[in-house]
Amino acid sequence: MTKIMNILLLPGDGVGPEVCNEATKIINAVANSFDLDILIDEDLIGGISIDKYKTPITDEVISKAKFSDAIILGGVGGPKWDNLASKDKPEKGLLRLRSDLDFFANLRPSICFSETSGASTLKKEIIEGLDILIVRELTGGIYFGEPREKSTKSAFNTMIYTREEIERISEIAFESAMKRNRKLCSVDKANVLEVSELWREVVEETSLKYPEVILEHMLVDNAAMQLMKDPKQFDVIVSSNLFGDILSDIGSMLTGSIGMLPSASLDHKSKGLYEPVHGTAPDIAGKGVVNPIATILSVAMMFKYTFKLNQVSEKIELAVKKALSNGYATQDIALPNSKILSTEEMGSLISEYV
Repeated sequence: MTKIMNILLLPGDGVGPEVCNEATKIINAVANSFDLDILIDEDLIGGISIDKYKTPITDEVISKAKFSDAIILGGVGGPKWDNLASKDKPEKGLLRLRSDLDFFANLRPSICFSETSGASTLKKEIIEGLDILIVRELTGGIYFGEPREKSTKSAFNTMIYTREEIERISEIAFESAMKRNRKLCSVDKANVLEVSELWREVVEETSLKYPEVILEHMLVDNAAMQLMKDPKQFDVIVSSNLFGDILSDIGSMLTGSIGMLPSASLDHKSKGLYEPVHGTAPDIAGKGVVNPIATILSVAMMFKYTFKLNQVSEKIELAVKKALSNGYATQDIALPNSKILSTEEMGSLISEYV
């Protein structure tokens, strides 16, 4: 008997429901094509959950998430909830989900498809063929550090990492590098931060177990500059929560549009939370123009990392490439000769190719 794959869908706010609709099409197409038994449940997170339940995520949704094999998230937040206290904001729902389920390893690939290289603000020769992976620690650092406080006159946050937290994200990064080109760049701010001094020491110790991997250390300000100047010098980048957040957004724009970038957040058993990098994009929500490809590629990552079905993942990726090769595009990646599609049309086309 085939094991049922339980997937929890959390569309969230803004464009989240739009891109999650297209993710569902892809999952259904895959289920039909590969005869998979997939069960999709759906619930609320973020601002929409605040509106209904007065909390950005309920205990019931956390329980559903723990029961599921994988989670697909659209995005959380928007101007409607910006004036709430920090502890009540929609983003707290996502932070709790990551923390309670220990999704500590965030994988963010930045891949430039040849068909969309002209959409980047950088010269084509700089980004064509780009394929880098940013490994971001996701459940520690300054976003979760205590104590934290804000008054009318001052505010402070705490950046803290334990040796164990650095060790386990380093292991993920080195293992990823072993499956790629065996190059790893660890990004920190060890010239001014004690927490980065420990980060560098632990990464160095971990490297002794991976002598085949070439390890480089780089300060975060230089890394940001190098990503824009010569991004193809990198293969795998590992960094803390804060620095990884910033660098992965830079990496996403190298490809031409943040609407093209997927992500996976994994626990130690490869259970995952999969979401597009682009967030809720409230300025275009409801207009049918958001690019669903980031979410569709996140679905591909789900089948690769959580369900270990590389053939399914590759099938989805090939369907995306076929759509792009045939000249189809959403408005964010459109070139002069592109055939522009709506969100729904692009999702339907890719699902047909699957």
